[in-house]
Amino acid sequence: MKKILITLEDLFSIPTAEVFNSRNYTNLSHVSIDSRTIKSNSIYFALKGEKLDGHSFINDAVNKGAKAVFLNQDRADEFKKLKCTVIAVKNTTTAFGALAHIWRKKISAKVIGITGSNGKTTTKDTCATILAEKYNVVSTYSNNNNHIGVPLTIFDANENTEALVLELGTNHFGEIEYASAIAKPDYSIVTNIGASHLEFLIDLDGVTREKEPIYFHTQENNGLCLINNDDPYLKPFKHKFKNHLTYGFKSKVDVKGVIEGFDKEGRTKLNIQYDEKELKLVLPIYGKSNAENILASVSLAYSMGMTNAEIKSGVNNIKAVKQRLNVRKYQSTMLIDDTYNANPESMTAAFDLLKIITLHKTKIAVIGDMFELGKDEKIIHASLSKSIKKNKINRVFMVGNLMKSLAEKLKEEKIHSNYFSSREELKEVLSGWDFSDSVVLVKGSRGMKMEEFVKVIEDDLRG
Repeated sequence: MKKILITLEDLFSIPTAEVFNSRNYTNLSHVSIDSRTIKSNSIYFALKGEKLDGHSFINDAVNKGAKAVFLNQDRADEFKKLKCTVIAVKNTTTAFGALAHIWRKKISAKVIGITGSNGKTTTKDTCATILAEKYNVVSTYSNNNNHIGVPLTIFDANENTEALVLELGTNHFGEIEYASAIAKPDYSIVTNIGASHLEFLIDLDGVTREKEPIYFHTQENNGLCLINNDDPYLKPFKHKFKNHLTYGFKSKVDVKGVIEGFDKEGRTKLNIQYDEKELKLVLPIYGKSNAENILASVSLAYSMGMTNAEIKSGVNNIKAVKQRLNVRKYQSTMLIDDTYNANPESMTAAFDLLKIITLHKTKIAVIGDMFELGKDEKIIHASLSKSIKKNKINRVFMVGNLMKSLAEKLKEEKIHSNYFSSREELKEVLSGWDFSDSVVLVKGSRGMKMEEFVKVIEDDLRG
């Protein structure tokens, strides 16, 4: 297959670009924003970040083999003597996105765009794992899902890539529009609409408006919009976007999921029906939310022509994402590390999982603050008491200023709980607690660093 290359014509087509030393240019196939990863015959982008300015590393990049450099026009005079092609632009970050869009148009891979309030990373990973049974797949690494990460992942694809799975994240208006315009998906999934990043997106309507552009750009590309018909904010989109496929558990949909029960360890028994096909699975990852993520992924796989046998083999290869409902088993204890992040929906889903697991009698939650919830953050924290009570959680350990609101509510309802103003005090209590015959959940927003408490509990369980 013919190698994908960036031509001189491509460089001139980028908005605001002024190209110098163009006679020295030869078609190139590698792009980097990190001078440490420069290969011979690369293009280097000098991006200006909050902490580092890529312009400081231009000479290093050229010395290592960069044959073309993108830099900001206001810095061009400093690098007049570079012995390589120089592309001066108004803003290197937007130029980086523009070149990624050019690259995207050159690759033959089917592009899958995934966003949503909860589960987008897991859905990205499950999609990539299932699709890998049939296709050569490239997908977003770690959480490279922003205005820099999406272009970076696009550049990872080459002429051999058959499926490119992109995660698109946001916490401000306009970010999904920007990334979707670059990616132009052939298939798109919005996992759900939930109370995440409300500090900037205001309310659930704002979250919906921010996610919607991924469907617009998919439609413009004559692609397929996969719609979660169970989500009240997403359900109306099936009337708005003509080329769609619906999936869900609750009503009449194209791809129907039925949860038939759970084993003692809480693993979901899932039946999926599509176009006279039936697929029975015992999911290797935990929680109803992950059943929803896998249903979305299987819907994509069906729409891309995969068979039941291929899909089942792919599902069996799925691994839990680090710090996302990651279950570890000890002699008489199950520890659930869900410390990557938290919002009200994912917190409630984690409590639901505690109830489902019947292997151990005692259910314990160690939870920290949820961030970016806006002006109602204290009310939202206090409202978690309903889910804690419904799921009959035996004891709750809390840390963080916002968790004071929940602690007061649990005290009123006489639910066994302990609030800690000091992280060290909580660590001390956890290190000496008897976790035998228990299921223990640890969860909180990223900034709470709840993984530190996971380590304390693990150290105690290992003895």
